[in-house]
Amino acid sequence: MPSINLNLLPMKGHYFLFNAGTSPIVPFMPTLARQLGFSSVVVGSLYTALPIMGMLVKPTMGALADRYKCQKALFLAFILLTIASFFPLQFVPGLPVESAADFHCHQISDLKICGTDSCVADQLIAEGSGNTTIYCKMRCELGSGFLQTVCRDWNWSSLCEKSVPVLTILGDTRATTSPQSVAFNALLSPQHTLPLENSDCLFTRVSKVQLAGGDVWHTPYCNTSLQIAQCRMQCQSDTLSDLTNLSNSQVISHYQFWMFTSLLVFSWIGMAVVVSVGDAICFTILGDQPGKYGNQRMWGSVGFGLCVIVAGWLVDTWSAGMAHKDYTPVFYMMAVMLTLDFVVSSKIKYTQTPQAASILRNVGKMFKDIQVLVFLLWLVVVGMCTALIWNFLFWYLEELADNYGCSVTQQWIKTLEGLVNGVQCFGGEIPFFFLSGWILKKIGHTHAMSLVLFAFSIRFLLYSTLTNPWWCLPIEMLNGLTFGLLYATMASYASLVAPPGTDTTVQGLVGAIFEGIGVSMGSFLAGLMFDQMSGAMVFRISGLAVLVLCVLHICAQFFISRRHILVVASGKDFHHGAHYASPNEAIHMLDEPTYESFT
Repeated sequence: MPSINLNLLPMKGHYFLFNAGTSPIVPFMPTLARQLGFSSVVVGSLYTALPIMGMLVKPTMGALADRYKCQKALFLAFILLTIASFFPLQFVPGLPVESAADFHCHQISDLKICGTDSCVADQLIAEGSGNTTIYCKMRCELGSGFLQTVCRDWNWSSLCEKSVPVLTILGDTRATTSPQSVAFNALLSPQHTLPLENSDCLFTRVSKVQLAGGDVWHTPYCNTSLQIAQCRMQCQSDTLSDLTNLSNSQVISHYQFWMFTSLLVFSWIGMAVVVSVGDAICFTILGDQPGKYGNQRMWGSVGFGLCVIVAGWLVDTWSAGMAHKDYTPVFYMMAVMLTLDFVVSSKIKYTQTPQAASILRNVGKMFKDIQVLVFLLWLVVVGMCTALIWNFLFWYLEELADNYGCSVTQQWIKTLEGLVNGVQCFGGEIPFFFLSGWILKKIGHTHAMSLVLFAFSIRFLLYSTLTNPWWCLPIEMLNGLTFGLLYATMASYASLVAPPGTDTTVQGLVGAIFEGIGVSMGSFLAGLMFDQMSGAMVFRISGLAVLVLCVLHICAQFFISRRHILVVASGKDFHHGAHYASPNEAIHMLDEPTYESFT
């Protein structure tokens, strides 16, 4: 029976626990931001800035770790930073948003609220179970007739005293026709909610009103004809808060935005450093067997897949009967898993590679190879594709769920999202991480890059045909190619081309380009596209664009390979002076998967 490599056990444990700890938070973060009141443009902009932070910190921390041989210390410190910045995110309050409504006053009073979908009425009625009322702060523009009714029937005579000049007709004192802005408080009775057929509007009952600064509540009614006023309102209601038309420029003026953004930035920095330095440590331990990297990294997919399914179910169960999802349990789940990761990672034993004489000079030699330059451009493209899935796939699924039915949206959408990640991991990533060494040995890095682009194209086009969000589950099998093979190709290529003593620097540089440029650009463009068109159209356009880029990549690699053959035939040393093995020359270093790979 093969012996177990004990040096790799803590590394496997790190990948399992770190991904298990981040899986309850990271996939749901864009939809949590949506719940807090941020638009797709704001979320896209956030996920444009975050990878840029990663792009700056990864090579910086990598170079620091290489120069001062402090990989492990940085590694452990940034695990703690990730915990410390993720956990407070649960306490960020939603934006103090305003909604528009028309106040209809007759024998009874109602608010007419438009811009709703088919589920809002059901959600409001659910909020009003047990005769619960909703408190709102309102400001309405009251015309002369409405103002007169308010003064007389609601006993708000102070408003009439402020309404000057006045017009006396047959002994009746009334305000002029100029509307007056009146601030007051209202109690809504959401159990009395009625949606309008063939319309995006609904009526909900106003049971009590109170003049701002007053202490007496009145039943609002108008004995004369129907009176209508345009209003703005802030309500203590998750359902009504979703109906905001707060502009993107107004969002950044609120402390909630900056609180959320700051914590997200620090958490992203923490994860970025842990991932890049962790990969460098892993390749150092593997030594001359980089092909076994995928067999270590696949344990991260196991941890991610297991915990994200549980996390989705927990959120749905914990939030039963609520208009919004309560993410509290997954934050504690994250804290426990990452704390265990810190303990296990402290047990990793390895010897850091000696520092190169000149890190920058040696790293710069990589850029003399046109194949490496094409690889870096490929990183940007696949980073953009990855951003669309990481940050907006769940956004798209919730968009589909809103159109498909209220029960799916309210009850099981987080469970579905957890299952999506579970299928991505167990049905896709794990098999391809395990087989990545064998695949790269058989087809090479360049063909693997083309295969990844083709898989992204097919995946996006399939998404664009969905009507029922549950049918996305079979599509997630492609995640083995679009992430499992992608990540193994990216990390192993970086390890093979890294000059001696620059492992952490190169891994950080590659990760910075993938996330800092690719994911950043993809997040920004996706946010703009989701704001202007449906999710289905976004994925259709993206799928066709990636298909074109795949063809261009194949053509570019074909001409590069012919040029390489001609240079070698002419007797020139194509890689003269570069102190690293190019992927084509070092491909024999990749091992086929065996039983020992698990040990």
